[in-house]
Amino acid sequence: MQNGEEMSPLAQDSNKTHGGVEPSAPPLPPSDPPPSGPPEYPRPRLVFHTQLAHGSPTGRIHGFTNVKELYAKIAEVFHISPSEILFCTLNSHKVDMQKLLGGQIGLEDFIFAHVRGETKEVEVTKTEDALGLTITDNGAGYAFIKRIKEESTIDQLKTVCVGDHIEAINDQSIVGCRHYEVAKMLKEQPRGTPFTLRLVGPKKAFDMIGMRTRAPKSSEGKMVNGKETLRLRSKGSATVQEVPNEFEERATKKVDDLLESYMGIRDLDLATTIVEAGKDKMNPDDFAEAMDSVLGDFAFPDVFLFDVWGAIGDVKDDRM
Repeated sequence: MQNGEEMSPLAQDSNKTHGGVEPSAPPLPPSDPPPSGPPEYPRPRLVFHTQLAHGSPTGRIHGFTNVKELYAKIAEVFHISPSEILFCTLNSHKVDMQKLLGGQIGLEDFIFAHVRGETKEVEVTKTEDALGLTITDNGAGYAFIKRIKEESTIDQLKTVCVGDHIEAINDQSIVGCRHYEVAKMLKEQPRGTPFTLRLVGPKKAFDMIGMRTRAPKSSEGKMVNGKETLRLRSKGSATVQEVPNEFEERATKKVDDLLESYMGIRDLDLATTIVEAGKDKMNPDDFAEAMDSVLGDFAFPDVFLFDVWGAIGDVKDDRM
């Protein structure tokens, strides 16, 4: 290179590279710290066994997150319409309201689906303000009778049974109505004026013994500790959680009793949701705000919320 000539920038860079100065890569972003505790493994797919309550082969279902999806899965297995299913019971093919499927399924529970049977119409005349019915619903649009009070108006009508789906009142379809809406309609029927109920009973088997096979455990191929349930939710995904503790069980029962007393309904899933909303609250105002956020559509009266708050507090303090 002659005197007075300048080195081009490219030549300068080349000279630096070959002159022993290595180009450096940009620094790497800091890595996340290694996870603490044992590694998490994906939970095995939850598979449940099911039969039609009046008798059928055993089917296997999985992949549902709420009651409507559960009914759709059962219907798919047995090649029926989901609208045929009135309700489900757990671990019993009988119309046993103590075994009624609500918002939780034990991971080893066997599911029996009760489907539509005989349709019947009954004329009812109220002789007192209360008919003596407790209403619940299946979470998919069907309200049905959960309890009949002895010596009540309905108790005198022997064709009306626990487990009957209330399909219509005075030929007005109530399919799709929630239990509290149906209870309100029945309460508003005037005394002394006859009205008609169209009911659909669950299908009955002619020979349950010959048709039913031994129920296998639903936990085959799963890693469970026997203390977990699948919680079905109307909004969001189903979750696996621990079975309710003694406080939650007692508080839920008290709230369910209050639902029947105030609204004429029984709904363990609703009662569980109410307890979950209230168990960590420190005062009734916070509880009322939580209830309005979670269950505002129900428009619970203040006196009901006050009694529920008191019942949860009594169970906490072991006064009940």
